[in-house]
Amino acid sequence: MSDWWGIVWLVVLLIANAFFVGAEFAVISARRSQIEPRAEAGSKRAKTALYAMEHATLMLATSQLGITVCSLLILNVSEPAIHHLLEGPLVWTGLQAEAVTVVAFIITLLLVSYLHVVFGEMVPKNAAFSMPDQAVLLLAPPLVAVSRLLRHVIAGLNAIANGVLRLFRVEPKSEANATYTLEEVASIVSHSTREGVLEDRSGALTAAFEFTTKRALDLLVPTDRLVELPPGATPADVEAAVTKHGFSRYPVRDAAGDLAGYVHIKDLLRVGEDRVNEPIRAKRIREMLTVPADAEVEDVLARMQARGVHLARVVDRSGAELGVAFLEDIIEELVGEVHDATRRQRYDG
Repeated sequence: MSDWWGIVWLVVLLIANAFFVGAEFAVISARRSQIEPRAEAGSKRAKTALYAMEHATLMLATSQLGITVCSLLILNVSEPAIHHLLEGPLVWTGLQAEAVTVVAFIITLLLVSYLHVVFGEMVPKNAAFSMPDQAVLLLAPPLVAVSRLLRHVIAGLNAIANGVLRLFRVEPKSEANATYTLEEVASIVSHSTREGVLEDRSGALTAAFEFTTKRALDLLVPTDRLVELPPGATPADVEAAVTKHGFSRYPVRDAAGDLAGYVHIKDLLRVGEDRVNEPIRAKRIREMLTVPADAEVEDVLARMQARGVHLARVVDRSGAELGVAFLEDIIEELVGEVHDATRRQRYDG
């Protein structure tokens, strides 16, 4: 083989090495959420990319095998060619033959190492990290094709590697991690906001993370601050309460002084004038949930939605009443302030 063919093979092997390096990093850094919509739209490349991401260890084994083979061949193919091309100019310097051989080998080693590290490793790695979604769509199909061509060899090597991991009680995974804990998501949002790539003007994102850490005790209205109706309250009492306070829902006490439920003003709109001074009928008093003080706010919200109620009685471990949690107060934790539709806004003149 001529010296120039050795240079040609050096370029080809560098390109092959770069391909395997780029494919390796693309598979592990691509975002599944960006690839799935394209796959669902019918993109064959996206479907193949998803396959590669779901069989990450197989793809990484293929990449590592390709990188190893290319790295070994690069020096073996290029060293004789470059060495021979350098010998002529070095002989002209007057160096002895032994010195020429040593100097040519050192220059060849440095040159090939530089080309291999920069163009065969760093450039494709940085490119895959900079645009992982585009890279995986471009590189995953040929990588999958190579893995299928060499599937028996790669499967054997992969089985040995997994067996070694299991000896150390580490369970191998075949899919790149595509899920995050709540703390990880909160950290991602915080970092993205600081870097200016994400805006949370309404505070809804931050509120969503804080929301998950709160309990019913954090949002209740204490018993001594409740605007409630006494036993035997009438529609006229509700009208007076609305006029004074402007709320649309009011807890109701029974004869024993316990919370019996709550009334919503819309349930009393059809009460005749002849009954406005009669006690509110039991059927018009809505059910109120009872939840423990340490109940997570998400659970309280889910139970309210499932039962279609707006108020929850909050009790401690002994069953003693602490207060009432209102649906709008819980929702405010997620979306910001929610005004009662019947409550009039006051303006200072």
